[in-house]
Amino acid sequence: MSSKEINVVTPKQGTALAPRFNLILGGNPSAANLKRYLSGIPKVDAVGLEQRAAALSTRSIKSTSKLKSLDKIIELIDLTTLEGADTPGKIRSLAAKAIRPDPSDPSTPHVAAVCVYGDMVPYAVDSLKYFNKMRDGNSIKIAAVATAFPSGRASLNAKIVDTTEAIAAGADEIDMVIDRGAFLSGHFDQVFDQIASIKVACRRPDSTHACLKVILETGELNTYDNVREASWLAILAGADFIKTSTGKVSPAATLPMTLLMLEVVRDWYKLTGERIGVKPAGGIRNSKEAIRYLVTVAETVGEEWLQPNLFRFGASSLLNDVLLQRQRMKTGNYSGPNYVTID
Repeated sequence: MSSKEINVVTPKQGTALAPRFNLILGGNPSAANLKRYLSGIPKVDAVGLEQRAAALSTRSIKSTSKLKSLDKIIELIDLTTLEGADTPGKIRSLAAKAIRPDPSDPSTPHVAAVCVYGDMVPYAVDSLKYFNKMRDGNSIKIAAVATAFPSGRASLNAKIVDTTEAIAAGADEIDMVIDRGAFLSGHFDQVFDQIASIKVACRRPDSTHACLKVILETGELNTYDNVREASWLAILAGADFIKTSTGKVSPAATLPMTLLMLEVVRDWYKLTGERIGVKPAGGIRNSKEAIRYLVTVAETVGEEWLQPNLFRFGASSLLNDVLLQRQRMKTGNYSGPNYVTID
């Protein structure tokens, strides 16, 4: 499909593409309306936010609950490879690990999803099709990064083509990245239009939708206030998840940023009764740190968010550490890196 074949309809041309904005404020999401709404969002108490995150990070869990926590982390992982050197063989290996993370222990749960570039989606589909066919809804999702990942610098037509091709290939989820330059320049309507248009592009011929995860790239938004405004903007435009990072920019996920985004989805739920997911991605490498995120989720939005359709870890190296900790708890012996697969 070429970009010339895409008929782009932006939210400004009809409120049908911006139902959430219409629900909250009414009318079309014009530049003036968006700026007025976002400027009215309360500013972040940075000291209070960081103190709250620090306090949550000191919470401990009982040893009897730790194994369950490790299993929960595995169930929430988007096992990810996003490298220029990715090959079909690497995707097949990743899919095999997603199905059975610890071949020595069949009781190990499978991960939530595999996350790959769009051109690798067919290989992930092929590798997971038999497993997913037998899961009766409890399948491993296939997430594709799209919309000129990781920069977000491309025309809207190109972003729509990127998205529709990934969905046509079998992607269950789209991880799109916003244009941070447009956001930081105050062009909120441009960012809104792109998210809302990609939301429409996530619609399949059978009227179902691929899940849309909107990456804010918090490390480039610089301030908590920007992240809070971008979170609200993404949700108003149609995001099913808000995601911290691409994993290509430092800093990536941090506990304070994730806490801030959880507070936004909590407030959205109180306002509308609709649950939005959160995905911290990049830089979460060990089980101790991941457990802090579980505690933060439970304390901020409730344990009902600790399920794959509402919370994910975007990670590649995290899974191996969790598996090693899990083996130690079950056997009493610490296993070394050679006891888990590389991919």
